[in-house]
Amino acid sequence: MRRTSPDLLLTLVVAGRAADRFGRKPVLIPGLLVALTACVLFMSASSVVVLVIARFLTGVAVGVVVSAGMAAVVDLGGPDRRRQASLAASVAMVLGAGLGPLLAGLIAQETAEPVVPIFAVELVLLLGALVIAYRLPIPRPSPRQPSTRQVTGSGLHLPSVPRPNQNQVALGIAAFAPGITATSFVLSLGPSLLSTLLGVSSPLIAGGTACVMFVTATAVQLAVPRLPARSILILSTGATLASMIALVVAVNGSLAVPLVVAAVLAGAGQGLGQLGGLSLIGTHVPSNRRAEANSVLNIGGYVPAGVLAVLIGYLIDAVGLARGATLFAAILALAAIAGGALISTSPEVAAEADTHPGLMSRARGRTVK
Repeated sequence: MRRTSPDLLLTLVVAGRAADRFGRKPVLIPGLLVALTACVLFMSASSVVVLVIARFLTGVAVGVVVSAGMAAVVDLGGPDRRRQASLAASVAMVLGAGLGPLLAGLIAQETAEPVVPIFAVELVLLLGALVIAYRLPIPRPSPRQPSTRQVTGSGLHLPSVPRPNQNQVALGIAAFAPGITATSFVLSLGPSLLSTLLGVSSPLIAGGTACVMFVTATAVQLAVPRLPARSILILSTGATLASMIALVVAVNGSLAVPLVVAAVLAGAGQGLGQLGGLSLIGTHVPSNRRAEANSVLNIGGYVPAGVLAVLIGYLIDAVGLARGATLFAAILALAAIAGGALISTSPEVAAEADTHPGLMSRARGRTVK
């Protein structure tokens, strides 16, 4: 897909804990500076070594943003708007993931030498983000909160979640992991297959596929903010399951329309899974462990997305596209079914649904009537 790499995973191990211990800004601002450095290296790269370094730095920057950055957005929302802040953080992530490839595809389509213009646009956006992050009054997490572990010690430790919140984060992973794995595979397979089926070779095919997928992920999140987390997560697993069915039809029938449907549904599955997971973290995990919990959620999603995509790539080389893609879809469909079953029977999200502010307000309205 785009972000599953050792540099990203290593950063997730470190960045969340650091952001919870030292504050969001001391982690987020260096992360944005790293992103700016990577952008400049991409613009001026004259060798593969420079490109590898730039790609490594990009993974580091992404790891910082999805851990410390998302936690900072929820912190800014305050205790009364955590659900809305979680929605804003999740929508920003997937919308950027969709608009970036589309913009790059448009520039590549219209420009003979697109590298510098593409990364010049990114440079401007990153500079704006750096200024905003510097000026925002991001509160530092309280060092002491009831029933939580103080983040202490030195050295490299795997990120963890407070014991009372472990099941909640695990349920987020149960939906988010199949969803992001589906988008990873559809993005790696879809553009080339779609180009073959349509008989068209254009950078807009890849950019358009990613854009459609992540714009869908954005739209579905904006459509469900008042639903309880359990409903959002179950919808995520259902969308992922339907995406895999459409993918099997597309690959075995060499059909373009089911492939587009698979991309749309995969985007919906990832977007809903990400929103549900971030909502549970934002509303339940204490602020001085929130960035670390974000790291756990993302590690739980990115690891299977990366591992499965690589393994299925080798399998497709050995047995062919149709059989390999069908096996992948079957594995992911089973994972989505298992995740949906786990979520639907979990007391953690059931309790969250009972106390969801939207449902409570409607219940109060019925009582008044």
